[in-house]
Amino acid sequence: MCGIFGVVFGKDPSISPAFAGSVIDKLYRFSLTRGSEAAGLTSRNGETIDVLKQAGSVDAFLASPKYAELRTRALELYHRNRESNAPTGLAWTGHTRLVTNGFQSNADNNQPVVARGTVAVHNGIIVNDAQLWAQHKDWLRRSEVDTEILVNLVRHHWDSTGDMVKAVQQTFSEIYGSVSTGMLFDELDDLLLATNTGSLFIVTNERRTFLAFASERFILQSLVEEAGLAGTLGRVEIRPVGAGRAMLVSLRDLSIQEFACVNRDNAPNPRVEAHKSTRDLPIIDHTKTAANLKRCTKCILPESYPFMRFDANGVCTYCRRWKKISVKGEDALRALVEPYRSKDGSPDVIVAFSGGRDSAYGLHYVKRVLKMNPVAFTYDWGMVTDLARRNQARLCGKLGVEHIVRSADIQQKRRFVRKNVEAWLKKPELGMVTLFTAGDKQFYHYARQLRKETGIKLVIFCTGNMIEDTPYKTGLCGIMEDDHGMTLTGLSFRNEMALLWYYFKNYVKNPSYFNESIWDTLWAYYATFVEKDDFLYLFHYLPWHEDEIVGTIRREYDWEVATDTKTTWRIGDGTAPFYNYIYQTIAGWTEDEVMLSNMIREQHLTREQALARAAELAPPRFPSIREYSQLVGFNCEEALTIINGAPKLY
Repeated sequence: MCGIFGVVFGKDPSISPAFAGSVIDKLYRFSLTRGSEAAGLTSRNGETIDVLKQAGSVDAFLASPKYAELRTRALELYHRNRESNAPTGLAWTGHTRLVTNGFQSNADNNQPVVARGTVAVHNGIIVNDAQLWAQHKDWLRRSEVDTEILVNLVRHHWDSTGDMVKAVQQTFSEIYGSVSTGMLFDELDDLLLATNTGSLFIVTNERRTFLAFASERFILQSLVEEAGLAGTLGRVEIRPVGAGRAMLVSLRDLSIQEFACVNRDNAPNPRVEAHKSTRDLPIIDHTKTAANLKRCTKCILPESYPFMRFDANGVCTYCRRWKKISVKGEDALRALVEPYRSKDGSPDVIVAFSGGRDSAYGLHYVKRVLKMNPVAFTYDWGMVTDLARRNQARLCGKLGVEHIVRSADIQQKRRFVRKNVEAWLKKPELGMVTLFTAGDKQFYHYARQLRKETGIKLVIFCTGNMIEDTPYKTGLCGIMEDDHGMTLTGLSFRNEMALLWYYFKNYVKNPSYFNESIWDTLWAYYATFVEKDDFLYLFHYLPWHEDEIVGTIRREYDWEVATDTKTTWRIGDGTAPFYNYIYQTIAGWTEDEVMLSNMIREQHLTREQALARAAELAPPRFPSIREYSQLVGFNCEEALTIINGAPKLY
């Protein structure tokens, strides 16, 4: 499981800042074998307790500018503390994470964990954390990670008793599972080490000016040998903390007070004195998170959204330029379709049918309300989910509608997607994410072909409602339309060319995109932007209301929803969970937040309702992401690590 480690440098003139920095870096390197999905630090430097954590590899963490900044600051303050009358030198704890509870793209789930003036690193799994949170409903919970309940319990019992032994023993008596931990406190000049498994070791020197701890003896042995500890510190010794044991290490003189954290025999406890600091040190979390982003005061879009600008009242660009959606109306729709209506009950309209909520409602509307005789048409390019297929079967069976499917060479299509995903992972660029879905754009081409084959002239698409519009797709490419319209099929010629130029530049920057999928991608561009768009878009005529659409298809057809999300949008699209994870992790927003913001502008939701919905829809759809990676054929965990470690827009 995870690697926890740390070091306390006393006021020893033989310990130079350069030596201290080398020890810190080596502890990360030697601990990364225990987890490299996230990394973090705590620096207690005498002025502040600085915290930083980052999803992704340890290498990416160590290479980050913020890590370098906090490391430099810590070593400079250590040098000053060492030369002055400061009571302590420098204490540093670190963590390399193997994910168990809580997804690592949410920084609150990574370590160190901060709560109640306490900062902790933890290795292990607490299996009854849900029950403990239920017992303490008044405690504020910020994350999904089990470590948070550990920190709250220790601090609660310390605040209640003022006795560190009682606080630790009471905590360990309440938890079930494995715990090895290191904790620092805002009000104490002490480091607490405790383990109920024995997965914790320390190395100290004879003159009591140095202590390091780690999850394995091997890590400390490697540190002793490669950092040359004995040459700088004198004789050193490695020893276990011991299963069921704890230590309170003074940051003033590195004296160690040992006691049982699991007191099974009810033996008398030793007297352990915690050392109150002269002042409480402020805990400063330097981690940048999407939760801290400034958001529009009218909608919920954050400052990291493309072309985002706020006015003096905090209202964003998109809210200021939004025009109330005006549809052409049902009368206009009926007048338009009337010439196509068959007299003998033969098929008279093709309805593009993905199985998603809009197309399901559209097929229902065309058949039941317009009283036409539709043929449902699906283009299966390999990313139509089984859930979508079941919903297609429900609708077509109950409505008595013929369902025509055009299937691509699915293995080839998935191979194309894999090659583009792997190319993207070599050089993550948000605007290029749309390449993952380029393969479905031939939907337009095959709809035109089916029109010729069947002689049915009218083709209805149920896409294109402005509430579900996705202007970020072109915005991330540096393109903003002069007026909001359908993002793809509504692009001006100038912006179509700008989009083509953007793709060309990124192909040149990342030659991995020049793979066998390129002709399929060019075909998608041609089918979208070059071939004549003469389809009827249902929601250019009908108002779009989510409750009515979803309510109708759920009630009339038992339309099935996904089990791993509360959203009903794009649940038939196997790619959506993956690209939404990318947007959420790197940019700090999801496609759902874009839709919810449009719903606010159209007064379908209040801002408070949209924020609550966004929080409900925020958890990544990991089962679907892993299924997608298996279908396409790329390494899911490797991809998530790269995404988590990619530079953020916030």
